[in-house]
Amino acid sequence: MAMNQTIPAPQSGDSARGFAYAFVAYILWGFLPFYMKAVAHVSPLEVIAHRVIWSVPIAAAVLIVLGRTAEIKKALTTPRMLAMACLTATIISINWGVYIWAIGTGRALDAALGYFINPLFSIFLGAVLLKERLSRVQMVAIALSASAVALLTWHAGSLPWVSVALTASWGFYAFFRKTLPIGPTQGFLLEVLLLTPPAIAFIAYLMSTGQAHFMAGTPADTWLLIASGIVTATPLIFYGNGAKLLKLSTIGIMQYIAPSMIFIIAIFVFHEPFDTVRLIAFIMIWSALVIYTVPGLIRGKAAK
Repeated sequence: MAMNQTIPAPQSGDSARGFAYAFVAYILWGFLPFYMKAVAHVSPLEVIAHRVIWSVPIAAAVLIVLGRTAEIKKALTTPRMLAMACLTATIISINWGVYIWAIGTGRALDAALGYFINPLFSIFLGAVLLKERLSRVQMVAIALSASAVALLTWHAGSLPWVSVALTASWGFYAFFRKTLPIGPTQGFLLEVLLLTPPAIAFIAYLMSTGQAHFMAGTPADTWLLIASGIVTATPLIFYGNGAKLLKLSTIGIMQYIAPSMIFIIAIFVFHEPFDTVRLIAFIMIWSALVIYTVPGLIRGKAAK
């Protein structure tokens, strides 16, 4: 899963077109667990490799049509940008791998929890790494979120590592991704281009050893793996276009659409266990998000 690659420039207002683009992106991300369930029998590494390879032509075609390939050409000849893109590509690959594994093994609730916590973790990163000052409201929200993780750890006897790994990988990805002076679609294409050589090598290895599902399993497997490019690139492109036309506060609220959908799907479609302790933990997280979000909305209305 890949949400909020970069923080867009602040907007003076929202546009209906921007809202529609972003809404489509988050809805597509919300339905992503169904695709991940369909490929659950395929190893996460093979799915990641195909997500990379089949995303390249889609993202490249979009940039060619829009005439925005100049940034890619510049990035490919700038060592510092290449080094940073290698780092972000590695981190997003970890995020994808954990997410794919989590959905396939019946841990969609843990995935939803991870993405609910992410905005609060990003604030924490800003305080620790950028020395940004936290407001009292933000500190309360972060403390409540950390308490929810501690409760789940105590209940399970171990850290909810899926949630933590998704939160940390996406938080650090967004943090480092902001340092790339490149648009969201261009940055995504640069990352998958860098990941393409190892992805091709890995698929070649799987095919040579008879472990591949592509062109070796059922026709459905082959088409599902080809579709991984559409599943990966389409919401990112919609999001990239929508974010430019929306205020940060609007994007901040809309980012909860996808994990909310994942949460509902996990309980009512995948029938994952949801006991009282998990309910309490999620209530704590939702309360933290309300505490974090409402003051910003109030300030935004007051500024109008």
